[in-house]
Amino acid sequence: MDFPWLTLIVVLPIFAGSLICFLPHRGNKVIRWYTICICILEFLLITYVFSYHFQPDDPLMQLEEDSKWIRFFDFQWRLGIDGLSIGPILLTGFITTLATLAAWPVTRDSRLFHFLMLAMYSGQLGLFSSRDLLLFFLMWEFELIPVYLLLSIWGGKKRLYSATKFILYTGGGSIFLLMGVLGIGLYGSIEPTLNFEILVNQSYPMGFEILFYLGFLFAFSVKLPMIPLHTWLPDTHGEAHYSTCMLLAGILLKMGAYGLVRINMELLPHAHSLFSPWLMIVGTIQIIYAASVSLGQRNLKKRIAYSSVSHMGFIIIGISSITDMGFNGALLQIISHAFIGATLFFVAGTSYDRIRLLYLNETGGIAILMPKIFALFGSLSMASLALPGMSGFFAELMVFIGIITSHKIFFILKILILFGMAIGIILTPIYLLSMLRQMFYGYKFFNRPNSSFFDSGPRELFVSIAIFLPIIGIGIYPDFLLSLSVDKAEAILWNFFYR
Repeated sequence: MDFPWLTLIVVLPIFAGSLICFLPHRGNKVIRWYTICICILEFLLITYVFSYHFQPDDPLMQLEEDSKWIRFFDFQWRLGIDGLSIGPILLTGFITTLATLAAWPVTRDSRLFHFLMLAMYSGQLGLFSSRDLLLFFLMWEFELIPVYLLLSIWGGKKRLYSATKFILYTGGGSIFLLMGVLGIGLYGSIEPTLNFEILVNQSYPMGFEILFYLGFLFAFSVKLPMIPLHTWLPDTHGEAHYSTCMLLAGILLKMGAYGLVRINMELLPHAHSLFSPWLMIVGTIQIIYAASVSLGQRNLKKRIAYSSVSHMGFIIIGISSITDMGFNGALLQIISHAFIGATLFFVAGTSYDRIRLLYLNETGGIAILMPKIFALFGSLSMASLALPGMSGFFAELMVFIGIITSHKIFFILKILILFGMAIGIILTPIYLLSMLRQMFYGYKFFNRPNSSFFDSGPRELFVSIAIFLPIIGIGIYPDFLLSLSVDKAEAILWNFFYR
């Protein structure tokens, strides 16, 4: 039997987190350094395992692990990775490590805070490597608990309202996910099973596919988020600590997109082909609506949150295009937006730490006081509006080409979707450049008494640049990232034509 690398990767963070309570009582610095070292060790372990034990050109599951867990219903600890999951797993390790470093200023209840971050780390890694549908659901639910506590304890003034709204929305969606998992496990094959590899090779009646497709779609739409189930996201981002926002924007939202591909698209291809034109319409409306609403937000973090909702519309359209170019563009956008969104929230949080203001109409002239933060914010805004040379440009361009070459939609609908996407792309620089103008230009804040602040320190510069470098790297050479998933993407699309 091969060494259980994936089990070690999934279990290590929460096991190490449970040892925090045994650390010596020497202040918060020991806890923070311990957590950062565990995150670095975990990320190095992930990088080592995937460098030496993963073959990108193999579309099948690799590093498979099967262990008896609960005999009832043939429930096993099934783990494995393929080209679809390797990107999100590497992304989780990278973003969580930097989010832990970003949480350095958190000193209240530091033991609990860092334990919750490590527990969330394990839950997300477990979800992306699950090969059992019930294990997928358990990991989906498990990571909600740390997010709820991180928001309700370390959030802003309306943290309890936002945390309650978050758990009601996501918990409500999870009910549909559980019903879908149990239903397809019981009726999806001759023998009841939750093994994803068995279920993915089954053929289902069209009515069966439509029924369960809608259930899974509702669950993933909440987490994605998809309008009109998106309203929890701006409130959550508006109140959460910026290290938590990094995890939300960088990883949590991508879980919804991953589930939409892994289950709705791979498991139920006929229903996905049927609903794909409607999903593209929803994605187009989402791009325009969220960009328009973002322009009217006075709260800095809520403006960035609505920009995330708008950019997720490109992912929905790319997944629904059922073309090689569009689908790979959506996978690239998942990674690209994770880096851009996480860094924007981090820089917004560091700005708030200095000026203690989040409302854009109260700021102005900060560029004179904090030129490094201004340079970072300006560069990230350019990345968010898909400037050529940044990762978002190729992702959105591939989605555009995917829509143009798609044979699944009528010509008139294709023109309307492209026109709607173009409107969204025009609105994006409007709200981003307006945000830059309100925050950094003028003299409103500069003329206030005692308006002297520290610019970004070494820790903050390191976190910002560490996430910004992949944005540039993907923008210059996107093929490196695409090569990890291109064979798996072709295998998934093959089902739509030959299954």
